[in-house]
Amino acid sequence: MSRSRKKVPVVAITTSTSEKKEKRDANRRLRRMTREKVRKGEEELPGIKEVSDPWQFSKDGKCWKEDKVFLRK
Repeated sequence: MSRSRKKVPVVAITTSTSEKKEKRDANRRLRRMTREKVRKGEEELPGIKEVSDPWQFSKDGKCWKEDKVFLRK
């Protein structure tokens, strides 16, 4: 296992390194809305897509870095 590593690394498209803060805020918002609806006795609970839009996060997706160095055998 000493040589196990990703052959082609996955990197972010933008310069942002993490979406941790946005994900944490979105999940907090979701939990708060869920608690409020449970207290009111509503049957329909919100989903994560109703609370936040992942396309608005700072990292715009992932891509696979393809350099000659990573593609050698």
